[in-house]
Amino acid sequence: MSESIHGHEVMRKMIDSGKAYTEDSLRAAIANWFGETARFHTCSADGMTADELVAFLAKRHKFYSEDEGFKVNEAEICGDA
Repeated sequence: MSESIHGHEVMRKMIDSGKAYTEDSLRAAIANWFGETARFHTCSADGMTADELVAFLAKRHKFYSEDEGFKVNEAEICGDA
């Protein structure tokens, strides 16, 4: 199995892109950035798929709404792991 990727890396890529995402476009971007079979972890969860990570981050208010989707709520990013 490949190395687990911290959710912060996904959020940083989102911020760096400057784009707003829908859940579908974010899943596609994650697959492009990290591969279809990548697994993810955060400070409090591990072994997540891209779908599970997106749901996890949304549930924890890591995103805010934009006209065309959502972006990372940078104020809600915890310390680096």
